Amino acid sequence: MGIKLPESVKKLLNDKAYGHVTTFNSKGEAKVTMVWMDCEGDTPQFNTAEGRLKPKNLRADPRIIVSLQDRNDPQAYLTLYGKATLTDAGADANIDKLAKRFLNADKYPFRAPGEQRVLVKIDVEHIGGLASGMKPWA
Repeated sequence: MGIKLPESVKKLLNDKAYGHVTTFNSKGEAKVTMVWMDCEGDTPQFNTAEGRLKPKNLRADPRIIVSLQDRNDPQAYLTLYGKATLTDAGADANIDKLAKRFLNADKYPFRAPGEQRVLVKIDVEHIGGLASGMKPWA
């Protein structure tokens, strides 16, 4: 079970938060991609699809780092360190929710035929970065 997230972190994750996700491949090399972030309770999450590197890497090595910049305060940034779990439960509804938030579209418009969506949930072990005013996230 991850740590309890401060309300300021949840607020950032539930805004139009673009996360830069770091996963690790079988050679231990870091791979970084951009995702739309979301949060359910104290669990940050993002959506991806089977066949991409993120699910493959996370199944082999669940360590994950996510970095976000506050679009309302560009000097504020958040770094989440933790372990990921993957599920397809709720993934279809979640990608449509994110499409509404980020694209103002009722359905995710870039879905490929037969694509299986995956929801990546993060058990946060540590929070880094600096909140507004160069203060710790609280």
